[in-house]
Amino acid sequence: MFSRSRVFSPAAVAAACAVATALGVAPPATAQSEAALKSYFEGKRVTVRLDMPGSADGVDVHADASRAIDFKRYNIDLKRYGTAIRSGESVAVTLIKTKKDLIELHLAGGGFGTFGDDTSTSANIPFVEKSQREKDLEKRVKEEDDRDRRRRLQGDLDEVRGRRERENRRITAERERIEEIKKERIAEQRLRGGSRFNLRYKGALPPGLGPQDVVAALAEYLDFGGRTDTREDVAPPADISLLRKGMTRAEAEQAFGRFVESSERRDGGLAVTTLVFDIGDQRLAADFVEDVLVRYTITSK
Repeated sequence: MFSRSRVFSPAAVAAACAVATALGVAPPATAQSEAALKSYFEGKRVTVRLDMPGSADGVDVHADASRAIDFKRYNIDLKRYGTAIRSGESVAVTLIKTKKDLIELHLAGGGFGTFGDDTSTSANIPFVEKSQREKDLEKRVKEEDDRDRRRRLQGDLDEVRGRRERENRRITAERERIEEIKKERIAEQRLRGGSRFNLRYKGALPPGLGPQDVVAALAEYLDFGGRTDTREDVAPPADISLLRKGMTRAEAEQAFGRFVESSERRDGGLAVTTLVFDIGDQRLAADFVEDVLVRYTITSK
């Protein structure tokens, strides 16, 4: 016997909380928190401060850890999935979801790979199996003692087997063609599917968690447009001594702040992105290949 489940809107959740309060019954804390967060964030525009990977995995931010983001994993995800939202882009918060120890803040769709997205790159074209005639010929060749008859049977078998193998080679080529088309489609959809932040807490969400706590936890990575004064939004001074070849674009933007100029070009078949940073009285021009710093020049302003 099956039970039916129902999905309630944020307004219904808020109404249920109000009724429960009026009756003297405290609604679940998670329901209260999610309703408040949805009301505050959903539909609002924010500006991202780092490139966001094109995946529903998004970026994990550990609110109560000394190192909030694992940048090694972050860089791997950027290379694997591509960049769906560039640093400096303004997008809408499309969904807030709360779980036991997690708040998901979906941006511009929440990232490719959510429910309903076709993530398969497989081409389901079956290969041609051995026919009954091929199996019979194999058996007769093994059992035939007469050399001439066995040779004729072997010729018939080779012809039947050859037709099957040629067809399977054609199917293999068609599979590869379709799978390549699917990979290109998924790569394109990843760049248009948005991304998300996963704000994680140890054990469980803190009691009384409100919108201001989420803003404070994500303020380093999201610009909420000055809608709250929960923390002073002052970037640390840039430190040119952190410059090194091999650093990632994300590390460079974290160390030197928002770039003032950007350009792209082709160099020997490679796509090179040049970012220009103003650092005190110096100007840094940094060349990145696949978001890794390969060369740079420093000049006076």
